[in-house]
Amino acid sequence: MKYVDAHIHLSDEEYANCIEEVVAEAERSEVVAALSNSMDLKTSVRSLELAKQFPGKIYAALGIHPWTVRKLGEDEHQQTLSLMKDHSGDQAFVAIGEIGLDFKYMDIWDKQLRVFDSMLHAAEELGLPVIIHSRGTTTQIVDMLPSYNIKKVLLHWFSNPISVLPKAVERGYYISEGAPVVYSNGIRDVVKKVPLANLLTETDGPVRFFKAPFKGKRTTSAMIPIIVNAIAELQGLTPESVAEHVAKNFEDLFGIKLDLMG
Repeated sequence: MKYVDAHIHLSDEEYANCIEEVVAEAERSEVVAALSNSMDLKTSVRSLELAKQFPGKIYAALGIHPWTVRKLGEDEHQQTLSLMKDHSGDQAFVAIGEIGLDFKYMDIWDKQLRVFDSMLHAAEELGLPVIIHSRGTTTQIVDMLPSYNIKKVLLHWFSNPISVLPKAVERGYYISEGAPVVYSNGIRDVVKKVPLANLLTETDGPVRFFKAPFKGKRTTSAMIPIIVNAIAELQGLTPESVAEHVAKNFEDLFGIKLDLMG
């Protein structure tokens, strides 16, 4: 079986001294592609570097995360947008992400909205899909998105409200889930309701998970096979079928062709 990780932060400093080991570990687990999501200008640059270092294995998503908006200066904001435009022809630059809104930072809400709007306009201009963080803001974001001419959408780590799920699926949005599908009743309920045609697998590393079978382990793409097995159980399918469909979804969303035959 061949697997994909649609959302991991390989540009995070936690992976800086072990990136080759992490990539090799993923390969041994049959993970053929991982998408390195970014948080700010520095990690966007690093994601591009990794995509060039590991062509066909790591792809880059560039963007500004709502968690980094508080310290974001206008210069960095504009430099990140310029970086996206400068690399718009790169085959390894396949999405704008991780971008979005977070209800825990309401004191900078207006700035979050302004930065998110600029990222969505960049996605429009470059014709790229978006990878969205929507903690506590999923309903608002799903309501906002039709006003933009966005190619495709991935709602990463979708958790709630589950009442928004049918609307997201109807619009063809993708949903990605990771390690919590093994033990979280809420996430398991989401996976039961998402058609396989809309589903992707992720790890969101370096976020760490504190329940078995992930307790105490570094979060890497090598976790994906366990996640696929859990999805297969919930959907009453074989792991092979899930892995195959998820890989195809990855190709369709990001406009790339994976080596699934080796």
